Amino acid sequence: MRRDKTPVTPPTGSDLDLQRDLPVQGSSLRRLGAGLESDVTSPTWQRSLNRVLAVQHPLVVSHVRRLRRRHPEHTPAQIIRTLEREYLAAVTTGGAAVGASAVIPGVGIGVSLALSGAETAYFLEASALFAQSVTEVHGVAVTDPERARTLVMAMMLGGPGVDLVKQLAGEAIGHGPVRSAFWGDLVTKQLPKAAVSGVSDLIRKQFVKRFVRSQSVSIVGRAIPFGIGAVIGGAGNHTLGRKVVTSSRSAFGPAPATFLPELDA
Repeated sequence: MRRDKTPVTPPTGSDLDLQRDLPVQGSSLRRLGAGLESDVTSPTWQRSLNRVLAVQHPLVVSHVRRLRRRHPEHTPAQIIRTLEREYLAAVTTGGAAVGASAVIPGVGIGVSLALSGAETAYFLEASALFAQSVTEVHGVAVTDPERARTLVMAMMLGGPGVDLVKQLAGEAIGHGPVRSAFWGDLVTKQLPKAAVSGVSDLIRKQFVKRFVRSQSVSIVGRAIPFGIGAVIGGAGNHTLGRKVVTSSRSAFGPAPATFLPELDA
């Protein structure tokens, strides 16, 4: 299937690589965004969510390699910091751009809300690419879509998501809540395959409840004209993006000393 390469927002500076490497873009992303504005219990919503959260492993590897080519002297820790900066820049400018559309003559609140649906899909997809790229730098290759989605949703939930992963993983493994292991390893490696779906379903329920609540406020706020929507959209996305970054830092511990051979630029 041909990939639609029309950019959702004009690429600027540090978010250029991230936008270039997103698997769903342009009109395809807008269609996904429309699906995410439907009832969260509908099959269309579930398919849209699954598609934007599970970035394919080869695309993640390609994204990290591209950064390594740009920064050949950087250590894994420095590449992770670059991933954090480009991710926050991309989601912040994306939210601000949609909010700013309410200022443009002829763009009403209805159009701005429709654009917000696409921007929500973009935020989720960018978060998935960031989360799995950080995981790859840590030497963990996530090739199972179910594990990938669970990892991203837990990162976006922040502290409550991390606690839930540790509790559920401990119960599935058979020794109660896990307190010392890095939670990212639990999701990506240690959790038995037979238990992944059950843990993923419970994480998804919490994710849907919290994410829909936070995004409903942000989407309406982005539609406010006179430049107010741009501030609300950018600030809201930046705040949620910071939560994802904070969660990613606790997922796998300190960065490794070297890169995996498959990440050679």
